[in-house]
Amino acid sequence: MGKDPSKPRGKTSSYAFFVQTCREEHKKKNPGTSVNFTEFSKKCSERWKTMSSKEKGKFEEMAKNDKVRYDREMKNYVPPKGAKGGKKKDPNAPKRPPSAFFVFCSDHRPKVRSDNPGISIGDIAKKLGEMWSKISPKEKAPYEQKAMKLKEKYEKDVAAYRAKGGKADGGKKGGPGRPAGKKAEADDDDEDEEEEDVEEEDDEDEDD
Repeated sequence: MGKDPSKPRGKTSSYAFFVQTCREEHKKKNPGTSVNFTEFSKKCSERWKTMSSKEKGKFEEMAKNDKVRYDREMKNYVPPKGAKGGKKKDPNAPKRPPSAFFVFCSDHRPKVRSDNPGISIGDIAKKLGEMWSKISPKEKAPYEQKAMKLKEKYEKDVAAYRAKGGKADGGKKGGPGRPAGKKAEADDDDEDEEEEDVEEEDDEDEDD
């Protein structure tokens, strides 16, 4: 299902504003040259790390103003009928268990982040997917066992929940070892929305 065009654009982080500024500078200096996003992101990340709090202040102010804009627009936003998020989930419903791949991601995501400051959610997902595909079945076994135990617990919880008259989440299940998409990799929706703008702009650059 496509995005709702009337939904307000997601919040942009201070780092995302900084990357946008870097991209504009690059376009001015190298008109008509396509951007190697991986290399470009790395350079932006290194530059961001060396900047002072005062230099970052301008971008933090931009992010703060954008959050105000987003919160204001979201107050007036009404999701279309049947849209994802239009129906509230029961907070007491059992949470679907992660696949073996997701258990692996939970263990390795912090290290990928610390080794690659400023990395986007999509690139984290890509790196974790590559790491998972390279490990042997023997190395995957502990994650698959843990996922199996969590699934068994979930099934028991669902049975107890349904017995009380609840309706469990019927979303898609990720099979053991099945890498999921970018959205599933995000730690939270806000962070995903922040990175979204940067990646969308990069797609536009490649189309030029």
